[in-house]
Amino acid sequence: MSSRVIPAWFVRAHTQVGRPSSVPEVRLHVAQDVVALWEAMEAERGGAGEAPPFWAAAWPGGQALARYVLDEPAAVAGRSVLDLGSGSGLVAIAAVRAGARSVLASDVDPFSRTAIGVNAGLNGVPGISVTGDVLGRDLPGVEVILAGDVCYDREMTERLLPFLERARARGCAVYLGDPGRMYLPHDRLTAVARYEIPETEGPGLRPTTVWRLP
Repeated sequence: MSSRVIPAWFVRAHTQVGRPSSVPEVRLHVAQDVVALWEAMEAERGGAGEAPPFWAAAWPGGQALARYVLDEPAAVAGRSVLDLGSGSGLVAIAAVRAGARSVLASDVDPFSRTAIGVNAGLNGVPGISVTGDVLGRDLPGVEVILAGDVCYDREMTERLLPFLERARARGCAVYLGDPGRMYLPHDRLTAVARYEIPETEGPGLRPTTVWRLP
């Protein structure tokens, strides 16, 4: 994981401000041309090999989770929150607006970590702390974990689930937003809300569920 800090001007220069369709209360810097942004990221870092700019889109799972905490603020109000795989920071911003006492936003991508701060500033939301990968560390001292669109492949899911189960065993509330990823362990989760989220690319709606780890 790189510790290099990406300058805020990069995020502002290579994105446009928009409002997620299901969370219009929040503004985000999003990519209009993903390929051009990806090329700019590689140029900024001095070579190829950058991960795709997942941080520059409002993914369905994140939108559903952000919508849920705004509609059901009791899930986070007055509590310490970890936004796991934060990406753009959408869920972290929603958690602050819903009254979370503190929010820690975690992402492995240094571009994401900068984007979270830029988007928090854009929305006038203070108090979001940003960190890198937490899955290999001791559990952070939080009361709620929010994770949107994190079960996107087998390897990530296998790393994630033991972390979430340890957190739940300690009394932490765990919520996941998911648009039907094949690796999500449905049999170990309880659905608490369902939304129809407009597709990030192209027409149509994506049925998306907010799940709780019992």
